[in-house]
Amino acid sequence: MSGYDAVLIDLDGTLIEGAEGLRSENVAALRAAEARGKKVMIATGRSTASARPVLEQLELSTPAVVFNGAAVWCPKRTRLIEERILSSRTLERSLAFAAEHDLLTILMASERKWASPPRDPAEARALQGLRGLEVVPRELLAAQEFIVRVTMFSATHSASVALMEAAEAHIRQPVYTTHFPLSVLHAHRESPMSVIDIHPPCRGKAEGLRVLRDLYGIEPERVVAIGDATNDLPMFAAAGLALATEDGMDEAKAAAHHIIGPGGSTAIARAIEQYLA
Repeated sequence: MSGYDAVLIDLDGTLIEGAEGLRSENVAALRAAEARGKKVMIATGRSTASARPVLEQLELSTPAVVFNGAAVWCPKRTRLIEERILSSRTLERSLAFAAEHDLLTILMASERKWASPPRDPAEARALQGLRGLEVVPRELLAAQEFIVRVTMFSATHSASVALMEAAEAHIRQPVYTTHFPLSVLHAHRESPMSVIDIHPPCRGKAEGLRVLRDLYGIEPERVVAIGDATNDLPMFAAAGLALATEDGMDEAKAAAHHIIGPGGSTAIARAIEQYLA
């Protein structure tokens, strides 16, 4: 089927792969779809501060889902139009779990990030490239406010899902959690670390489908979702058509309706041209 009304598309590993940035053909395809009256929405796990430079480069008019669904950024107003924050109890229990397991920890607000001090080169590399990051003593993390996400890194848990399950059992509060091996990110291919992101309760990137319906009257079955990783699964499950990149995570490919070419390639442009004709 062609002629969908909107696309919900991931950034890292999908629209962007490696250090090359945005491919001009893909940007042109997204802008052309918008010019035809289609809605083009970015759905990313990035923070607001990290996503904003890419969103400005794309010059799209539709709001973008950031923080894996915990917030929505409006390019027209140049501000968040939705934001969820973690409760004080959830934050307290998250930090207690991180301290008990001696985990490298980052707290993220909309525009700022605070990290516990890295103890070795692997942890230092894990923090590279994070915009707005301040390294503070671990005991000062609890003083930060308006936290949208807690990120924890572990080199000792057997897999990221094991880290997530242990954290959720300790926190025992309503949260939305994502997990992944750090090695799925291009800049960290050799990293042995597992990562979890703890967010306030939300529907993950499927929040984008709600925004498309509420703002534009586009029902989920009229939306194409394109991604590469486990944090894309909520939007895959809710969208009318789910496309995964061929070099994406196995879980994403198993959940998709179709597999397209590699992330960052012109396969993205071809999919946009085919399904948003």
